[in-house]
Amino acid sequence: MSDTTAVSGRFEGDFAFVLLISCVATIGGFLFGFDSGVINGTVEGLQVAFDSESAGTGFNVASMLLGCAAGAALAGRLSDLFGRRTMMIVAASCFIVSAWGSGIASNSAEFVFYRILGGLAVGAASVMSPAYISEIAPARFRGRLSSIQQVAIITGLFVAFLSNYMIQQAAGSALNEWMLGYEAWRWMFWVELLPATFFLVALLFIPESPRFLVVQGKQEQAQGVLTRISGERKAEAQVGEIERSLAADHKPRMSDVVAKGTLLRPIVWIGIGLATFQQLVGINVVFYYGAVLWQAVGFSEGDALLINVISGLVSIIAVIVALTLIDRIGRKPLLLVGSIGMAVTLGILVVCFSQAVRVDGSVSLPGAYGLIALLAANGYVMFFNGSWGPVMWVSLGEMFPNQIRGSGLAVSGFFQWISNFLITLTFPLMLASAAIGLTGAYGFYAVFAFISIFFVWKAVRETKGMELEEMTN
Repeated sequence: MSDTTAVSGRFEGDFAFVLLISCVATIGGFLFGFDSGVINGTVEGLQVAFDSESAGTGFNVASMLLGCAAGAALAGRLSDLFGRRTMMIVAASCFIVSAWGSGIASNSAEFVFYRILGGLAVGAASVMSPAYISEIAPARFRGRLSSIQQVAIITGLFVAFLSNYMIQQAAGSALNEWMLGYEAWRWMFWVELLPATFFLVALLFIPESPRFLVVQGKQEQAQGVLTRISGERKAEAQVGEIERSLAADHKPRMSDVVAKGTLLRPIVWIGIGLATFQQLVGINVVFYYGAVLWQAVGFSEGDALLINVISGLVSIIAVIVALTLIDRIGRKPLLLVGSIGMAVTLGILVVCFSQAVRVDGSVSLPGAYGLIALLAANGYVMFFNGSWGPVMWVSLGEMFPNQIRGSGLAVSGFFQWISNFLITLTFPLMLASAAIGLTGAYGFYAVFAFISIFFVWKAVRETKGMELEEMTN
């Protein structure tokens, strides 16, 4: 019996073991964040290296998201066939190849190929990491352990922002040659090789999901994993509960998300809503184009990258706060507070950006508007990462019944990444448009933040403290 029994009250399992394997799974989230954030400091380098305009740059940045959509859609079903851990191993391998290839690419076509490959890995990790954690975590700890996924994502973003800033400072510019005669922006991608390789190796030492093992008829192996996780007395009962939840139906398949021929099950629509609203509020514009955004209103390249670092730190603090609250106050209250906070701070940004002036070819925010915009932007990042950032992934990982968890996550993840792709692709076009600009773009995101308040209030069900076998359609 683990020493953690005394610390965890009646919990009889090995909490240190549960925490360890959860942290390994969340390295996928770290790479998800790093791969998403690293592009932020390389946009100008890509424009110069590949001679691309606004539309081409938007596609270079957004191309990864097409892979993300495909990876999320495929990983859910493939994980039902081959296992959660197996698909994370495949994703780790793709991260390694993509990181190397993105940095070595000599033209847009090569770059897009490697970014799409990385996108497949990000999409798979975005679905598999929360699914794995939700399936190995005891109910009383599941919210906090699943929230580590978002801590990892934001830490990955922060490390990407920080490494981009440090490389830019060392080289003088992302466009300058740095070590071994390669431009600095290429090294920004190659930094990812270290955590990606570690992820691949670490995955070889964690067990498969016990719920997947039961589906495969490997009850003895499943009970062994559950004994380590929950304690011997509870493990046998859990295996029985999983078997009963699966006995009423066939093995999981993709068509299980469909109800009565053509319509998706209501729970799947709610999952799609959560996944889509998380992107329509525009958060990834900050993550992908933060440097471009702040340079567009007068900040230097170095200052813009430093603002990204500050935003990354704010994000980490906000996620940690959410982690401490999610199993206490629940998922739904956090989502509501986040939606309200984002609607207000995005509204402030719209007002600030509407005051931007152009002087001698340069754009700036007059008076106190620059400071207000900076504070509002970080407030927006704080509200997102204290709510929708972690809670959306926690909810998707636990809200679906066992029968459709893989396929429900796949469909929701697909819509999440397609929404991300559309937001990312359209931002540079809106920024370049005199009729839309930053004011119109952020006005669009503010509207969806406001609508999300009513979606959460009416549609989202609280799942705090519930066992996965209690989830219904």
